[in-house]
Amino acid sequence: MKQALIVRGGWDGHQPIETTDAMVPFLEASGFEVRIEESPAVYADADYMATVDLIVQNNTMNSIEADQLAGLIGAVERGAGYAGWHGGIADSYRNSSDYMHFVGGQFATHPGKHPDERTGEQSDNYIPHTITMLPVAAEHEITRGIDDFDLVTEQYWVLNDDYIDVLATTTLAANPWNPWKRPVTSPAIWTRQWGEGRIFVCTPGHRLEILENPTVRTIIERGMLWATR
Repeated sequence: MKQALIVRGGWDGHQPIETTDAMVPFLEASGFEVRIEESPAVYADADYMATVDLIVQNNTMNSIEADQLAGLIGAVERGAGYAGWHGGIADSYRNSSDYMHFVGGQFATHPGKHPDERTGEQSDNYIPHTITMLPVAAEHEITRGIDDFDLVTEQYWVLNDDYIDVLATTTLAANPWNPWKRPVTSPAIWTRQWGEGRIFVCTPGHRLEILENPTVRTIIERGMLWATR
């Protein structure tokens, strides 16, 4: 059996337990033995990490120690896959520029509703937006057959480099209450080759109800399989 490691934790608003639990049946049905850890400490276990075929992370913000990060990056460089969604992978370990370099894209902000519509809840940042598939997505095994789709949830503004291979984008509007004055297009789904390993990131996935969207779920399931050693 292939070995999948789920590392979860960080901000509870992203439901790291509920969302990763929802992926376990798919992984098991796909031939993985699944281990779940509640912190990145396991990344420092070199003997174990050498056996891992897929790392699925949902660990928003939080922090990581140098030996843990070295273990994660080293495992991927030697062929392990690394996959995740939303802040669990693209807003992890803000204390580490090396982690940001490794993943290739970092959460910057999520625009909100008009200030008069805000109530102080997470839903202040739930706005309608489109995930736009790029032409390359039509032939990629993660996104083949998937068209543009709409969501009402957090829309991620991502700071990124051009070593990522972007499959889909989302364009953030310039509203009168925003300080930016023209629309900004950010990657929404991307892959990255790191050493012998593959990285997959899907920025939609704020909470369980977004992962239950059939299109989002399909993309993430395919992305995990694609990233696997």
